[in-house]
Amino acid sequence: MNDHTGTNRWRTIDIVVASVLAVAFGVIFWAWGLLWTATEGAFAFFPPAQAVLYGIWLLPGVLGGLVIRKPGAAFYCEFLAAFISVLLGSQWGTVAILQGAFQGVGAELAFAAFRYRSFRLPVALLSGALAGLAAAIFDQGRYYAALDLWSARVPIFVITVLSATVIAGAGAWYLTRALARTGVLDRFPAGRERIPV
Repeated sequence: MNDHTGTNRWRTIDIVVASVLAVAFGVIFWAWGLLWTATEGAFAFFPPAQAVLYGIWLLPGVLGGLVIRKPGAAFYCEFLAAFISVLLGSQWGTVAILQGAFQGVGAELAFAAFRYRSFRLPVALLSGALAGLAAAIFDQGRYYAALDLWSARVPIFVITVLSATVIAGAGAWYLTRALARTGVLDRFPAGRERIPV
């Protein structure tokens, strides 16, 4: 069945493209982890500010949802990207797989809330925000429980969600539009439509 029927069934091309996106971002995740470590000193003035970089880790979930537009796409792309990063030697180890699952659920919820019928900028922003919320909740328990609430934990939480909203939400939406203009998404609704914000 093709896209015109409005089916939620995944086609072979959906699986292939979602997998390619996820693998590409798995490599980016691995490299971003190295960058995260390398930039710690630059944020010594206010360590929670480093969370401004967080949104990159949430981009594939939102992007997958916007491109594939099928139930599970956002989760699949985010989870598989995290899994690939672990295979490549993520500094956070296998916990990153569970982290990717949490983040993927967050990204997926926004598209599910609109029954996979709206893929405009506000939905992308919501997807990024919910992925960021899921990430922030996970990280508070896993990494930041011992830190001071007001000077560290709250700022990290807020900055993580904001970074996710802007970088993963808006970033994925604009990246989808940029990819559509190249013609690589012509076999997807995202590549054929010319929608307003």
